[in-house]
Amino acid sequence: MYKKLEILFSIFIKTLAFISFSILCLILIFILKESLGLVHKVPFWSLISGVEWQPLELKPQVSVIPFLAATIYVSLLAVIFAVPMGVAFAIFISIIVPESIHKILKAFVNMLAGIPSVIYGFIGLSVVVKFFEGHLNFSTGESIFAGGIVLAVMILPYIVSTCDETMSKVYGKYSIYSKSLGISKWYMINNLIIPSCGRSILVSVILSTGRAMGETMAVMMVIGNSPIMPKLFGKGETIPALIALEMGSAQIGSIHYHALFASGFVLMVLLLIINTIFYSISKRIIV
Repeated sequence: MYKKLEILFSIFIKTLAFISFSILCLILIFILKESLGLVHKVPFWSLISGVEWQPLELKPQVSVIPFLAATIYVSLLAVIFAVPMGVAFAIFISIIVPESIHKILKAFVNMLAGIPSVIYGFIGLSVVVKFFEGHLNFSTGESIFAGGIVLAVMILPYIVSTCDETMSKVYGKYSIYSKSLGISKWYMINNLIIPSCGRSILVSVILSTGRAMGETMAVMMVIGNSPIMPKLFGKGETIPALIALEMGSAQIGSIHYHALFASGFVLMVLLLIINTIFYSISKRIIV
C-alpha cells in the first residue's frame, strides 16, 4: 500500500516539475519569437551596441545598453547593501536573541516580504528621494542610488529568511560542543557558523539578485526613468521599467513592439547566465 502511494506521489511530483519546466520553455520561446521580428527590420547588433533608444524615428535606434546597465547597476547596489545587513540580522535573530523574540522578529521579516512593491516605491519617493533633495542638495533625488536603497530593503527579507533556517540548524549542532569547550559565542559564529552557511548565503544572493533585476514598480518610482547611461547619483531606467512604461503604447508588430520583447529576452538571458555562474560556484562550496 505504502509502496503504491510512494510511486503515485513520485509520478505526481515529476508531472508538476515537467509542467513547470514546459511553461518556462514556452515563455522563453514566445519571447524569442516576438524578439526575432526585430532582426528583419533592425540589425540585432544595434540592440547590444550604442546608447540611443529611439524606436519611433524614421531611422530607429533601439540600443538596450543603457537599460541593461541601469538594471545591473541598481541590482548590484541593492545586493551590496542588503547581503551584509541580511546576514548580520539572520545571525542576530537565529543565535543572539531568545527563541520567543526570534519568532516575533521572523514574523516581522516575513511580513516585510509580503508588502506590495508599490508601497516600497511610495515610501522611497516620499522619504529617500525627498531626503536627497532636501538634505544633500541634489538637483533631483530620483537616482540609481535611491533605487538601490529601496531595492535593498525589498530584498532584505529573502536574504534573512534563507540564512536564518540554516544558521539555526548549524547553531543547534555546534552550540553544545562549543559551550563544553569554553568557546565564546562570537568565535563560534565567526569560525563555525558563517563558514558552514556559505552555500546558504550564496543561495540568498542568487534569489535576491533575481528578485532585484526583475523588480519594476518600486524602482520605476524612484529612479527617474531616463533612457541614458546611468550614473550613481543620476537618473536611469531599468529594462522592467522600460517594458512596463512603453509596452502599452507600442503598436503590435512594430519595431517598438519587437524591441521591447528583445530587451526582455536580453534580461532573461542575463539572469540565466548569472544563475548558472552562481550555481557552479555553489557546487564548489563544501558545507
